Amino acid sequence: MNFQKQYQGYLAFFEKELKRFCAEMTHRPPVLTESMRYSLLTGGKRVRPVLFFGTLEHFGVDHTAEVGLALALECIHTYSLIHDDLPTMDNDDFRRGNPSNHKVFGEANAILAGDGLLSEAMCLLLRESARSKAHLDAARYLANAAGADGMVAGQSADLLYTGQTGGEEELDFIYSHKTGKLIAAPIVMATLLGGGDADAAERFGQALGRLFQLTDDILDEKGESVKMGKTLGKDREEDKLTCVKVYGLKRAELLADRTAANCLSLLSNLGRDDFLAAVVEFVRNRDN
Repeated sequence: MNFQKQYQGYLAFFEKELKRFCAEMTHRPPVLTESMRYSLLTGGKRVRPVLFFGTLEHFGVDHTAEVGLALALECIHTYSLIHDDLPTMDNDDFRRGNPSNHKVFGEANAILAGDGLLSEAMCLLLRESARSKAHLDAARYLANAAGADGMVAGQSADLLYTGQTGGEEELDFIYSHKTGKLIAAPIVMATLLGGGDADAAERFGQALGRLFQLTDDILDEKGESVKMGKTLGKDREEDKLTCVKVYGLKRAELLADRTAANCLSLLSNLGRDDFLAAVVEFVRNRDN
């Protein structure tokens, strides 16, 4: 099966399950449900659930039996995007080609929509963790990756170094926490469920997360807003600490190429997998 067909298969399956999940949301007042659904259903590449499904299949685990953990991944990712777009954070009016949550529902409701999605994720993780020790370990890993030692720490550092002097060490911290933790999470979670080497999975996942953020920073400098579905050029305007600021655009692109090669090298420790290798190429060459 070629990469695009396999990716689209995972994507279509997840979208169907996500719509079912959203249809079952009945929170009061209705605006809370509407705002949570809005951001969950506004599209996106669904990289994290797809990575989760692809890694599960690599270890011979039926991905259709692990929808709960995939939904938790997307709930956490989407909550982070809602909060990231707020005026007090990155102040972005668009996300995935649509008005950001706070532009539709107001800032206060957007904050609560993010809070609601994080709580939904925790409920999903609690439910799934009762299934087996491996599920408990996978749920614990995601909870830690999303929290104060993970994505939240990276987001805090990103804000701290905006407009400030920072170098490679500070940039590496932001990359490994803000992006790396939630890119590595689905790979590690699936590896835990499949009985593989979780440390090797984390090393590969972190390298892939670094590649993802390198590419994101580069696209903010040279990409197209229509394809990206968000406002571009804001990193330079707001003096964010990015690879382009630290290395310059040309060196940043060379670093992205080296990081992609490193991803493939690290992937070999999990066992060669054509789909995951193609994900590396997809992340490096994406234009949105």
